[in-house]
Amino acid sequence: MQHVALFISNSPEETFDLGRQWAADVSAGWVIGLMGDLGTGKTQLIKGLSMGMGIEATVSSPTFSLLQEHDEEGRLPLAHIDLYRLESQTEIVGAGLEHFLVSPYGVTAVEWYERWLVAKWHPGQALPESFQPSKGVTLRLVVLSDIGETEREIKYEDFSG
Repeated sequence: MQHVALFISNSPEETFDLGRQWAADVSAGWVIGLMGDLGTGKTQLIKGLSMGMGIEATVSSPTFSLLQEHDEEGRLPLAHIDLYRLESQTEIVGAGLEHFLVSPYGVTAVEWYERWLVAKWHPGQALPESFQPSKGVTLRLVVLSDIGETEREIKYEDFSG
């Protein structure tokens, strides 16, 4: 079992700052899979991550376009994916997003990552063999939960290929 980290955010600004701090951790080949209900801070984390990576473009959730690529600025390319509208792995593959999830060329941040995993996953739980990252890929799985009006519990765990 890997180490599960816990962060309590008391505001959207603290969630943003956590994402900005994560920018120091990431390198080419990282996938950050974010899971949580609507309004738990998935996009806010990615906004902080992108700013920490030096991306100046406005980052918003690509719910309708599915994918925003930021590869002309920042220290690494960032692919921001939102799987909310996709119901299955078949639809994700059909949309041409699979390669971002299994062998990214930069950093991939995925909202609604549970749509890719298929099964429910909880921090501290083993990752199914078929979802283990390939060599050179680091997968950070993140679960965001409401614990108060503005408070969020953010649990995350890293898996390396």
